[in-house]
Amino acid sequence: MKNLSGSQFIERVAPLSARSLQALIRTMRPRQWIKNIFVFAAIAFSEGRLWYTEPVQLLRVIGAFIAFCMAASAIYLINDLVDIEKDRAHPRKRHRPLAAGILSPTLAMVTAAILIIAVFPFAFWLDGDLDFMLVLAIYIAVQGFLYSYWLKNVVIFDILIIAAGFILRAVAGAVVIDIVITPWLIVCMGLLALFLGIGKRRHELKLLEDGAGNHRRILDEYSIPLLDQMQAIVTASIVMAYSMTAFSAPVAPQEPFPMLMITIPFVVYAIFRYLYLIHQRDGGGAPEDLVLQDRPLALSIVSWGVTVLGVLVLFPS
Repeated sequence: MKNLSGSQFIERVAPLSARSLQALIRTMRPRQWIKNIFVFAAIAFSEGRLWYTEPVQLLRVIGAFIAFCMAASAIYLINDLVDIEKDRAHPRKRHRPLAAGILSPTLAMVTAAILIIAVFPFAFWLDGDLDFMLVLAIYIAVQGFLYSYWLKNVVIFDILIIAAGFILRAVAGAVVIDIVITPWLIVCMGLLALFLGIGKRRHELKLLEDGAGNHRRILDEYSIPLLDQMQAIVTASIVMAYSMTAFSAPVAPQEPFPMLMITIPFVVYAIFRYLYLIHQRDGGGAPEDLVLQDRPLALSIVSWGVTVLGVLVLFPS
């Protein structure tokens, strides 16, 4: 073997290392960290308006957000390791680094292990009461292992577990600062997660058509009419649940009238816009991409968030 000088060795190795690192980061899905914004729900709707009256509490929730990003990236690595062969039968997922052979399974496995091991001391540092660490452990166990190895192949449970992940994020955001999360908020977020999960299954079914079962066996248990009916039920439930939250939740300002009701049109528009993108633009496979790429949808969500925070600041509960 020809001997290489130090500079020649770096020139040969550096591109490979950079490519592996880039592939690893892609597999960790940083774009999907947007889902972890649900950890801010409890503090945003806290009765004491802690997000601006107690900045230290907000910093703890930001830490919880980082912890869930670490855990989620580990779960994505595990999921892609489990689904390497199935992803190769998918027209889009076959380009994922592990399925395409760009990323070493060993590197992915080691990185997932490091993230999981590192996140628990960090969680303990954020909340010494262990409550946050317990919720995080449940999230990793359910989403990372039970779902990846078993529940993703159980009809209906595969969608319910996705919704459970969002609820656990919201609960984690509450326990890390030791406040009680309103049941209204949990209901709304659970329904929203079901809505997104059903849309994702519908997109997969339509994209893969007759070959859906070859990629994921559970898709043979669904049909587009069934998923459309489920989505119609959940859509109506979201609008009703959020409307009841706006009128009746303990944190909702009631003077001079139930002020959060002015945010209902933003929710209705965002839901309808998302349905439009699913049915008319064949979207829904990656909700985070729709939010980032569709300007009307993103604008409606931002407008809702700004209006909610404005109402909570300007009007007492």
